[in-house]
Amino acid sequence: MHRTGPDQGGHGSAGRIERAPSPVRSHTEWDPLEEVVVGVVDGAAFPPWHEAMAPVLPEQHHTTFRRRAGRPFPPELVRAAADELEEFVRVLEGEGVKVRRPEPIPQRRPYTTLDWSSTGMYAAMPRDALLVVGEEIIECPMAWRSRYYESLAYRPLLKEYFHGGARWSAGPKPELTDEQYDLDHADAHGSAGGRVRTAVTEFEPTFDAADFARFGRDIVAQRSHVTNAFGIEWLRRHLGDAYRIHVLEFDDPHPMHIDATIAPLAPGKLLVNPERVRRVPDLFRGWDVLRAPTPVIPDGHPLYMTSKWINMNILMLDEQRVVVERQDEPVIEAMKRWGFTPIPCDFRNFNSFGGSFHCATLDVRRRGELESYLDGDR
Repeated sequence: MHRTGPDQGGHGSAGRIERAPSPVRSHTEWDPLEEVVVGVVDGAAFPPWHEAMAPVLPEQHHTTFRRRAGRPFPPELVRAAADELEEFVRVLEGEGVKVRRPEPIPQRRPYTTLDWSSTGMYAAMPRDALLVVGEEIIECPMAWRSRYYESLAYRPLLKEYFHGGARWSAGPKPELTDEQYDLDHADAHGSAGGRVRTAVTEFEPTFDAADFARFGRDIVAQRSHVTNAFGIEWLRRHLGDAYRIHVLEFDDPHPMHIDATIAPLAPGKLLVNPERVRRVPDLFRGWDVLRAPTPVIPDGHPLYMTSKWINMNILMLDEQRVVVERQDEPVIEAMKRWGFTPIPCDFRNFNSFGGSFHCATLDVRRRGELESYLDGDR
């Protein structure tokens, strides 16, 4: 028998069950940050070589990846990056943000499906594997075989958030057979109509969360070497009519993750990569467009999986505070000129693993309501 008396905790006077606030709630990239997941580099290893990786890895490191496939990243670099992550955690906690960490999982242990075998890479970039939209957290169907089980590092947190009231879902687990890849794409520079010929086909839906940027009811996406149109359409239907997904193309022959191409900083303020965004899309008409300064990362610093434009991969703590790399003085000065409050943090060694502050985090909860900031009819 269902009781509705006043002694029943969580029930309203009319018998309506009042659900506790979800521990997961985030609508934008700039609302005040309350809780965040920060990745780990424990056990980080070079993934087994696969041709789908070729168009996004810097050419000078292809030989390194082939030679060191399945072996650990240099231990001194792992230690240095781990130290920087700990500093990052201290900075975030000092700014009043609750920080959570994934559980390290064995990255060099082989695993096998019906069609292929692989080892893992790391659990350093939660922004790639998980997508938070409102009160829902989504496991992404990632396209690299070395990242097939990466989300397992976050499972303890996912279960905790679910039991706390969050929605937890997952994209269709892809087979990642050879049919998923265009292995003849060569350098993947172009195809008919000038569109980038990507390393993934439309055989099954795949996407990384980092190919999406959240602007409240509007989500901006790009097709890339890991995110296909099938994956974007799956997400569109999954989210339903409450959200509008806009697919944009940029002047980038090696697209993988949108957060080194555009980065929303606050309502009406957009940071862009001046080499990849030569014409600002009409979607952002009326916004202040800020062009990222030229990167100053030294040529000798190893960037195994990213370009120097990782300098614009910042993390907004709210509409004013922004975490930036301590050595990147041009970005620090630009943020000050634009009216933001930069919070410097050492992260250059972590950059070597393919990301920076935005990549290394998953903003689980930001204080704010679901609103519209873009013209969805454009």
